[in-house]
Amino acid sequence: MALEEKREKRPPVTPMMIEEEAALRNGSRGLPPGPWAEAAGPRPRTTERHIAVHKRLVLGFAVSILALLAVTMIAVLLSVRFEECGTAADGPPRAGGNGSLSGTARQPPGAEQPPVRSEEEEEARGGEAAEEEEEEEEEWQRRRELPPWARPRLPRHLRPLHYNLMLNAFMENFTFSGEVNVQLEVRNASRYIVLHAHRMHIEAVRVAEDKLAGGVRVARTFFYPQTQVFVVVLNRSLEVQRSYNLKIIYNALIENELLGFFRSSYVLHGERR
Repeated sequence: MALEEKREKRPPVTPMMIEEEAALRNGSRGLPPGPWAEAAGPRPRTTERHIAVHKRLVLGFAVSILALLAVTMIAVLLSVRFEECGTAADGPPRAGGNGSLSGTARQPPGAEQPPVRSEEEEEARGGEAAEEEEEEEEEWQRRRELPPWARPRLPRHLRPLHYNLMLNAFMENFTFSGEVNVQLEVRNASRYIVLHAHRMHIEAVRVAEDKLAGGVRVARTFFYPQTQVFVVVLNRSLEVQRSYNLKIIYNALIENELLGFFRSSYVLHGERR
């Protein structure tokens, strides 16, 4: 009878109690169904999503590296091609029939063409010039002095007063032509005009007195590579305290190194200029 009375006093099983027991079995910590139960429930792992994001980042980085390498290789190839073109332009100039550089770009507009000489005349002229050089060297040896073109500094018997320079640059073959007029004052009598020049082709040289008087005849001209000078030898000595005008017409290459009239390049927006 006592057991029967205790059983009768146990509270009745309600639907709420059944739901709580089911929730405990499913791992929802006994919370009733609802937003709180969903928030407190176990969440799915995000490892697979992180791995996918990491794969995308690594793939993007690899693609950017490959693109950078491709751009660098293209730039190197273009640079090598440009240098080859510049080297071809810097090749040795071809001489024409009159010994001048070939091509119309070598001649300045309106410049007078030098007379064309035959091979026999050129040989005879070269032989006479060699004999004159030997005689002059013997003369300076007798004086026990160095000739003015062999000295480390320019001679001081002439003083330049004014320079008038005109240049024409031709970018299609990297050459230029020039004309310079120098007003000279004579301090000491001399028949030599010495000035610096290197890697040039001289087309014409004229010496006139006071620009308006008659010209002084030029006997010959020559380069002296040891001191990088150009020498003008006159038929007579220049008079002291007089002024003369020296005119030189020349052409040369626009160098690809830091020498004289040279060229350089730069890259702007991926284009070499």
